[in-house]
Amino acid sequence: MSILRIAVGFVAGILAVLTFHQGFIGAMHAAGLVANAPFRMNPTAPFGVPVIVSNAFWGGVWGIAIVLVTDRMKTNRARVVAALVIGAVGATAVGWFIVAPLRGLPVAQGWNPAAMWRGPLINGVFGLGAGLLIGWIGNAVRPRA
Repeated sequence: MSILRIAVGFVAGILAVLTFHQGFIGAMHAAGLVANAPFRMNPTAPFGVPVIVSNAFWGGVWGIAIVLVTDRMKTNRARVVAALVIGAVGATAVGWFIVAPLRGLPVAQGWNPAAMWRGPLINGVFGLGAGLLIGWIGNAVRPRA
């Protein structure tokens, strides 16, 4: 695993948050399906950075994780599907079972099915976007022989 691949994953994860993740939240907000609008600027604990900055950073971290897991897969389709699953399942599980308790919130949206569907869907769209962007950015920066 080269530093270039790790950088590709980080940048792709950031861009996936800013485009796919926030775009999907914007569409869901416009449809009245989620209360929060995209690109929220309110500060997050403990450092007071805007929510969108925090989301973009952690999206970059997830992008690295996606690259680490998917780089040995044989086809682009397999990589993108795996990225979607990592987003939908992995990122959602971390949010539900690690981040929520750290913030004093109930795990897994309090097991409320009416609220639980949002995480896997939104994070799955993020994963899909990250998987696509990793491929596109990776192809653009790949050294030519």
